[in-house]
Amino acid sequence: MMAGQRQVDTVTEKTIQEDRVIADHAQFLITTAARSPSVHNTQPWRFRVESPAIELYCDPQRKLRADPLGREMLISCGAAVFGLRLAMRWLGYLPVVELLPDSSRPRLMARVTAGAAAPVTGGERQMLEAVPHRHTHRGPFEPGPLPAGLLAGLQHDALVEGAELALVDGGLAYQRLADIVAVAARRLDLDPQARADTRRWTRDAADSQARDGVPAVAFAARARLRPGRLPQRDFDLDRGLARLSAGGEIPAATAVLLTRGDRRAEWLCAGQALHRLLLHAASTWVFASLHTQPLEVTVTRGLIRDRLALTGYPQMLLQFGRVRTTHPSARRRAEELTDP
Repeated sequence: MMAGQRQVDTVTEKTIQEDRVIADHAQFLITTAARSPSVHNTQPWRFRVESPAIELYCDPQRKLRADPLGREMLISCGAAVFGLRLAMRWLGYLPVVELLPDSSRPRLMARVTAGAAAPVTGGERQMLEAVPHRHTHRGPFEPGPLPAGLLAGLQHDALVEGAELALVDGGLAYQRLADIVAVAARRLDLDPQARADTRRWTRDAADSQARDGVPAVAFAARARLRPGRLPQRDFDLDRGLARLSAGGEIPAATAVLLTRGDRRAEWLCAGQALHRLLLHAASTWVFASLHTQPLEVTVTRGLIRDRLALTGYPQMLLQFGRVRTTHPSARRRAEELTDP
């Protein structure tokens, strides 16, 4: 056999092997992506296996009424894109990702294929191991500082994904943020659309079969706001559903996730950065409360940007702290998420 022919055969065999990755491991890829964070645990995504690719679509039927532009929906879908990427790394391949690959199909968020073979790194392995227990934390934090170097690592995670994690110190900057968020929260807690979203996506403790939404064990009843903690969305709405205790230590750090632009591509990048840094934190048993409600109003987002002199567009507010218990929310099964 000629050397050139042997080279062609090797390349062909390699291509066939990479093409089979999606088909052979579709359920694992989708199940891992489905453990991604999403607003109200709406899981606003669908998947289609088109070997050699897996396609991720947004699901507008799961979009919040308070999210008319779909910004929060796309951030959630971006998180699922990172979940697909991480699962691909676990299989030993570099993911090749096309964001918004087809303008004629606006629901198509990303297309992911298997690239070159490469061993999984220690950091990637730790993140994947954190997937089952990573959760949005709405309860009390435990005392103690964050692990040394963690915040710098989370900032690096954001930069790698084309975003920025701006830390908010405990002085004037934090007070300005807290004042803006408090005013926005009071107004939005009374907004009919926001309240309708909350009612649709909260689950009673008796609803043990629910595979989406925010379960009662994951939120507390509205309590007096403590200094150092940003107000959280009122999921209980005086219905007596909440099963999570309040109180505890104040968060160890507050941050704003920023993007350079404020369009669909940047929202997807924000979601990927969010999932990456949350998994990194969860691998050290540090979790975040995510504050999306104030950012549902464009004016409030602009006010936060101006008053804190931020260099980008706010996409998420986060407060970090140590936690030793976990209540991850249920997820829909892979077969429920896959289009034929």
